[in-house]
Amino acid sequence: MSLPNRLTIARIFLTFVFMLFAFQDGLTPKIIALAVFLLASFTDFYDGYYAKKYNLISDFGKLMDPIADKFLILTAFFTFTVLHLIQAWMFVSILAREAGVTFIRLRAMRRGKVLAAEQAGKIKTVLQIVTISIILIFMVFAQTNLPGHRSAFLGQFHQWVIDPLMFVVVAVTLFSGASFLWNNRRSIYA
Repeated sequence: MSLPNRLTIARIFLTFVFMLFAFQDGLTPKIIALAVFLLASFTDFYDGYYAKKYNLISDFGKLMDPIADKFLILTAFFTFTVLHLIQAWMFVSILAREAGVTFIRLRAMRRGKVLAAEQAGKIKTVLQIVTISIILIFMVFAQTNLPGHRSAFLGQFHQWVIDPLMFVVVAVTLFSGASFLWNNRRSIYA
């Protein structure tokens, strides 16, 4: 098995580690969750870069890399939903898009076609990773014992940063799903 495919599998494993620490209270578990998420996100960038540079692109990678990405992203947004950091409808919208695109990819693969990730999907993934990282930093900061008006600041940060970012993430996620459907309409319905 090639290095890019090993990194993809490692990302799935790291997702479980991330979730384990994200649900624990305390500063240290939140820092570990952030570090693990950033490491898993880095494997997403590096496996694609390495596969292209050394011509190690495989059908396994074309299928499993996006699935591993979705698993990491959906786990993070699910965690935030359970912790009441984002609204449930946001998670459900993202889940519906990701499940729909994955279903279409699997269906195409059964017919011998591989539908690779598109540019809009890559932009969506980067935006999701940045937003999740910001929310994780917020979670770390919320666990610190800094004096002053911390709770007021955290509330304003949530209202003025996290909520707007999540609206953008949902919009871009749904747009990229619609773009994927449109660009692959002949493969989907053929």
